[in-house]
Amino acid sequence: MQKIIFFLFSVCCFVSNGYSQVAGANLTYLSEYKEQLPYFQELITGGQYAEASRLIQGNPYFASRQFENGMLTINGIVYPEVPLLYDSYLDQVVTFHPIFNQKILIKPEKIDGFVLSNGSSFRFISGNEQYLRNENGIYEVLGEGGFLAVAKRYKTTKELRELSQYDAVFLEKSDFFLVQSGVFYPVSKGKQAIEVLGLDPKTAKRQLRSAGLNFKQSPEKYLQFLVTQTAAN
Repeated sequence: MQKIIFFLFSVCCFVSNGYSQVAGANLTYLSEYKEQLPYFQELITGGQYAEASRLIQGNPYFASRQFENGMLTINGIVYPEVPLLYDSYLDQVVTFHPIFNQKILIKPEKIDGFVLSNGSSFRFISGNEQYLRNENGIYEVLGEGGFLAVAKRYKTTKELRELSQYDAVFLEKSDFFLVQSGVFYPVSKGKQAIEVLGLDPKTAKRQLRSAGLNFKQSPEKYLQFLVTQTAAN
C-alpha cells in the first residue's frame, strides 16, 4: 500500500496543552507513528470538501486560500508539516489527499487544535453552543493566563445588487471572548474585558495607555496584554 507521507520529522514547538507530544520526535513513538501514517487521512476524513460557489466574490478561507504546511494536534500528538486550510465560512479544517488529489475535511471531533503557517493558533473549545456563530467550535487563541482570550473568525455573504459577474461577496468578521472553566464571556468593549478579569480599572487603563493599546484599534493585542497581566499577578 502506498503510504501517505506528507509529514516531515522535525522537532516543532506547538503546545496546545502541557501534554502534547511531537510525532516522530520521540523514538518511543516512532514505530507507532510510522505504522499509522498510511491510514492517517482515512482516520480523520470527514468526506470530500465541496468548493464554495464561484458566483461569490472572494474566498471562504482564513488568512490564505492556498494550502500551506501547518501543525495539527490529535489526541495530544502534534503532527508537523500538514497541508491545511481553514474555511471560516463553514468552520471546517481542510487538508489535501495526495493519492486521490482532492481536498478532504477533517472531522472537528478528531482533533484538539491546529496552527496555520502564519502562526495563527486555533483550538476546538466547547461550552459556547448558544452562540449563533459557534458552528463547530473552532476559536483562534489570542492569549492565555488565568483566562483564555479567543476570537471567533467567521465569514458571511452579502448579496450584490449591482450588475456584476458575482451574486454575492464574502465578508470577514470577528467576535471576541474571554474563557475560564468552560464559561465564555463576550467582549465587545475594552471595559468589559477589564470587568470580567476583575482588574482595577484605573490601573488597567494606565497600563494599556502606556502600552499604546486600544480595543477598537487592536482587540487581539488588547486582550492578549490583559490576560498576560492577569497571569503575572
